[in-house]
Formats: sequence, C-alpha cells, structure tokens
Amino acid sequence: MMRGSPTVQKSNPVAIVCDHEKYVRLSVQKTRWILKSIGVWPKALESSSLIKKYVRLLINVIYIGLVTFIFIPCIFYVVLEVEGTYNALRFTGPLSFCTMVLMKYISLIIRGRDIRICIEHIKSDWMNTWHHGDRAIMIRNAEFGSRLVMICSFMSYGGAVFYHIAMPIGMGKITDMDNLSYHLLGYPVARVIADTRYSPINEIFLLIQCISGLTTQAVTAGACSLTAVLAMHAYGRLEILMEWIVHLVDGREDLCKNVDERLAVIVQEHVRIMRFISLMQKVLHEISLVEIIGCTLNICFLGYYIIMEWEIAEFASHVTYIILLTSVTFNIFIFCYIGELVAQQSKRVSEISYMIDWHRLPGRKALAVILMIAMSNSSVKLTAGNIIDLSISSFGDVIKTSIAYLNMLRTLTS
Repeated sequence: MMRGSPTVQKSNPVAIVCDHEKYVRLSVQKTRWILKSIGVWPKALESSSLIKKYVRLLINVIYIGLVTFIFIPCIFYVVLEVEGTYNALRFTGPLSFCTMVLMKYISLIIRGRDIRICIEHIKSDWMNTWHHGDRAIMIRNAEFGSRLVMICSFMSYGGAVFYHIAMPIGMGKITDMDNLSYHLLGYPVARVIADTRYSPINEIFLLIQCISGLTTQAVTAGACSLTAVLAMHAYGRLEILMEWIVHLVDGREDLCKNVDERLAVIVQEHVRIMRFISLMQKVLHEISLVEIIGCTLNICFLGYYIIMEWEIAEFASHVTYIILLTSVTFNIFIFCYIGELVAQQSKRVSEISYMIDWHRLPGRKALAVILMIAMSNSSVKLTAGNIIDLSISSFGDVIKTSIAYLNMLRTLTS
C-alpha cells in the first residue's frame, strides 16, 4: 500500500488504523461457514491439530458418502428398471447434477492450497489498507460480495428444498398395482438394493435423501460464494488502483511524495492484482467449466421435463421444475456476470491512465503512462476451463445452446 512514514500516518486524519479482522470477516465469513461445513475450508487458516485433521477427513468421507447414497441406487434403478426413452431421460438430469457436485467437490479439495493463498491475500490487503477512501471502496465491494453469497445460497437451497421435500410431499402418496402406498423419491432406488415401496423403508430413504440433497447444495452454494468473494475483492482493488492513478500527478495525503515512487507503487500494485486474478482463475476454472457445461445440460433437461409433463404433472412438480430452472440459470449467470465485472474493471484502468493529466508530469516521466496503459490493455478474463470466457455474451450463448439442445431432444424423442 502506498503510505508515507509512520510519523505522517499518525498525524494524518485520513490515514487511520482500522480493525482489519472485522473487515476480513465481512469479506469471507459467510463463505467460510459454507466451505467449513463440507470440510473444504483451507486447513492452514485454522489451528490444525491432529483431531481437527481427522474431523476434516471424516466430513469429506461423510459428504462423498451422502452423494454416493443417492447416486448409486438411482444408477441401478435407471439401468435395471426404467423402460422407455423419456423415463430414462427423466433421471438423467438429477444424475448429472450429482456428477457435477462430486467433480466440484473434488476440485475444491484439490485447490485447497490455492484457496488458502487467495484468502491470505485478502487478509493482507485489508491489513495494508489505511486510507479511509480506499477502505470505503473495499467495504462497499465486500458488502456487495456478501449479498451475492446470501443470494447464491438462497437460490441453491431453494431448489433442493422443493425437489427433495416439497415435490414428494406435495404430490402425496401414490398407490401402485400391488396396493402399496408410498412417497415417490427424488432419486428412485433399485429393488435389488431396497424396496422403497414399503414402510418404514420409504420414509427412511425419503429422510436421508432430503438430508443428502440439502447437504450437497453446499457445494453449489460454496462454489458460487467463493467466486463472488474473490472476484469482488479483485474488483475493489482495481477500483482503488484507479484512485491511485488519478492522484499520480498531484499526489494524495497518504501517498508517496515523489512521482517516481508513486508510479513504482502503482505498477507493483497492478502486478499484484493481476497475480491475484491469475490465481483466482486457477482456483475456479475447473469449477466454472463443470458449472457451465452441467447447467447448460440441466437447463435443456428441465425445459424438456416442463414441456413433456405440463398437462399431466402435479402442480408441485411444475413449481419445482420452474424453481430448479431458475436456480440453475442463476448459477450460470453469477459466474458470467462476475467474469464480466472483472474484465470491464480491468479495461477501465487503461482508460483512467489515459485520462489523467499525464502532460503535466516532469521530463520524460509521461512515457511511463504508456507502460501502464499497455499493462491495462492486456487481456484479463476469467474463463471456464480456459475454453469459455465468463461474460454476459457467454451467458447468452449458453441459453441459446440449451434451447438448441432442447429442440433437438424434442425432435429425437417425439
């Protein structure tokens, strides 16, 4: 951070010491709760005793076990008991969601070290933010990121509640040809494993699937939340960088007195931000790729279910499918929207560099502005697996692709 001497800081009314731990919690606390609940919060950020390591490992095993509990029996059911193309497709969506959850969960575990470095980077930035204007920018972006975390969590868990609880209970018990009454399960179980038509087996599986469904949503909520937190921090730091560039010529109370020093620190901070964005891309590119591809297919499947069952399905099914479609679409939108924000903010650094009074810089120092513009014009984009740019344009392409797959699916199965 650009600061003067300690003596100047103490006498400067705009350069004050703040409780950085409080603001770190504002940035990451909600995401920390979600990721810690599923055992993927970076272990080095907590006191890592042997007991805590075993607890963390136990949480990982339990979580994978819960996903497997609803995934494997449903696979057997589709292979052994389902007849007809539509009935097979009807469970392809839920099974693909489980596959997405497992892939994202494994990615979060593997990227634990990189996530830890990103969180430590955020802590360091808060510790070194002294100017009240810079701190206000970071607080505003941290609060926006916190709101995104709450919205992501609400949308993720909302879909799970309707699919695993509202739809089975809202449809009531059905009676089959053997005169057995039971609740339909979101993930049916093959009879070679257990006959869920009988009580209390039906109720037990319904309860466990509800718990599994709500638990698995923590990965979706955690991935979106982590993306929001990291991206909004990068966005805020770029905004602060632009404030520094604006004051390059005339300086500011807390900035270095020498133009050369101010310029050097601006370049160093820009490089630091670019490294943070690069690390963020490394953390998220597998998760975002799984999210983009998986949600594209799920939008297609959910649209197909709504069309095929509009006349025959219960009201609870209609509401559930629509809410799930909204949730899945929102997940893709969040990733693309955040990628757009970071890319646009990075471009603005170049514009601000050109708009300052660089002609007032002494000697040939104005040539240094060319370097700043060149650095800012370098392509800074978040991508899904280094294949798809995360942008609003890509979001539109995803929706169009989903609709194209939906039309193809209807043509092939009609």
